[in-house]
Amino acid sequence: MRLQNKHIVVGITGGIAAYKSASLVRLLIKEGAEVQVVMTPAAKEFITPLTLATLSQHAVVSDFFDRRDGSWHSHVTLGTWPDLMIIAPATASTIGKMAHGIADNILVTTYLAMRAPVLIAPAMDLDMWSHPTTARNLEILAQDGVAQALPAEGFLASGLTGRGRMQEPEEILEQAVAMLTATTEKLPLAGECVTITAGPTYEPIDDVRFIGNHSSGLMGISLAEALACQGAEVHLVLGPTHLRPTNPHIVVHPVMTAEEMLAAAQETFGRSSIAIFAAAVADYRPEERVSGKIKKERRGGERMQLTLTQNPDIAATLGAQRRAGQYLVGFALETSVDTSAAEGKLHNKHLDAIVLNSTSDAGAGFGVPTNKVLILDKAGARCDLPLESKAVVAEQIVDFVLKHRTQLV
Repeated sequence: MRLQNKHIVVGITGGIAAYKSASLVRLLIKEGAEVQVVMTPAAKEFITPLTLATLSQHAVVSDFFDRRDGSWHSHVTLGTWPDLMIIAPATASTIGKMAHGIADNILVTTYLAMRAPVLIAPAMDLDMWSHPTTARNLEILAQDGVAQALPAEGFLASGLTGRGRMQEPEEILEQAVAMLTATTEKLPLAGECVTITAGPTYEPIDDVRFIGNHSSGLMGISLAEALACQGAEVHLVLGPTHLRPTNPHIVVHPVMTAEEMLAAAQETFGRSSIAIFAAAVADYRPEERVSGKIKKERRGGERMQLTLTQNPDIAATLGAQRRAGQYLVGFALETSVDTSAAEGKLHNKHLDAIVLNSTSDAGAGFGVPTNKVLILDKAGARCDLPLESKAVVAEQIVDFVLKHRTQLV
């Protein structure tokens, strides 16, 4: 049994495909999982809680309170118990609530409290599926690390034919098994350690203000996810951001400043076979941090002078400490596609490759879910990657690293 001793929360929402959830619960239990079903009120109109309670051997949770004795169903407990949460079907309404944190039922509050990976199986009519609002909500969930078993094409309850039909329970089961039992034995980076820096750094001016930038960390987090999928033990040194990876093989080291980021990266750099410096590090920090908040009266008029001092260059510092066999990748954000500055960083910082992205490219850079990059390496190789989601770009960068690092050792 492939899911022996695994705990899974199955969330069911109010769509016609809810009848398939009984088969999904049965399949999960046959694979050895213990299943707790959580339903929205609308889901009970399509399939009875009694059916699902009988299959799962657990009382179904569908409200914040147990109507029999008044006891409270804790979404926090539900969020810490499982190894995986599956929401199947996931209606357009529930997807929208998840994306925007509208916690008006026990299923969405459980999702918001969930510590385990989450897999959703969307199901809706084809026009709802193709609506831009649905696409935006799914993109938000993808950025939040929610895995998606995307719907198939077929005959729909509306009588129309097209995309929107929920994947079959057998297909959802296989994706769940893959998420919970992924083996690293035969993967290219099995047994290897990787260090990644990602996100911005914040350099405090006082207790209220700071010098920072608009980096979300999504590109670096996507790289961490892609490397973990190749079997690596990934250490992600992550600046201040609300985003977090979901892969259990990623260890997050949260930091605030450039100095903290360097110190955290040094802890794992020595044993890392690959290091990727994807963070948007502030070049300078205030020479002195003021305690409390700088008041207008203390500024001495309309102007305030701020003395800055240079931050350590993390890529250059660790590049100078590199050992034989390590493969180092830097990032360069430029305002044009001129490669001369990136090539200079590639050689001066003792890197093996550098990823150049330009703010002049629409849809690339900070604050967007997509990126368009050019990879250069010290042997002269060039790889121009078109505009894609940052998850896809991350996979392509990792493919480049796996292909070229053996040539440069």
